[in-house]
Amino acid sequence: MPEAIPVARRELIRLLAAIQFFTCLPVPGWVDHSEEHLRGAIHYLPVIGLFVGCTGAATLLLGSLLWPPVVAVVASTVATILLTGALHEDGLADAIDGFGGGRTRDQALAIMKDPRIGVFGALALGLALLLKVTCLQAVVPARAALLLVSGHALSRFGVVVLMACLPYARATGASRARPLAQDVSSVSIAVAGLAGIAPLALPGAPTLGGAGAAAVVGVIWGLYLRRRLGGYTGDCMGAGQQLMELGFYLGATARLP
Repeated sequence: MPEAIPVARRELIRLLAAIQFFTCLPVPGWVDHSEEHLRGAIHYLPVIGLFVGCTGAATLLLGSLLWPPVVAVVASTVATILLTGALHEDGLADAIDGFGGGRTRDQALAIMKDPRIGVFGALALGLALLLKVTCLQAVVPARAALLLVSGHALSRFGVVVLMACLPYARATGASRARPLAQDVSSVSIAVAGLAGIAPLALPGAPTLGGAGAAAVVGVIWGLYLRRRLGGYTGDCMGAGQQLMELGFYLGATARLP
């Protein structure tokens, strides 16, 4: 009978596996890309979001000392994209291409597998980035930095919730995301929730408008995925992260009466 891995070492492996999967950062060589290491690692996704958001916030604050707000915001967006390898942006483009060009479930799934980007995906990605930059440059840099940290963490918590509520859509075929979908437990949701919601407790953080808008977007996206695919794919979750992050910024900067 194989020796059980101590809890601390198991969680360290899961965290490093999440870093390897969701970012371009190097990890120790013994953390290979295996199903065993990825299984259960999904609850560290909001932790990755915290790190990505903090990187973007630091870039924005430093950039605002040198350039106009819009340039600093664009620089922060570039920093987060470089850090993640455009993983979620790629998911958004692929998912929208699939839903825009596929009339049936099977057609949509097949298009999502195509590495080429189509007009629907290009438009969705371009408009999403434009809206993000516009929202963040509309507020003072300190406020924008808070939005970045909160938006990246909370949107990734939303992804964990969606994965817990929906089945995986692809029954066969190779998929890098399938191992992550195999162990989304209540414990995973609780751990992810701590990291995802924690930034909302920061002084001046937008707790109502942004979080409420992100939640509404997440619910609508989840219902849409259930109707169109009967579940989700890795691209759909990447798209969900982008859409919930954008919803957070739109809700947090909205001029409500």
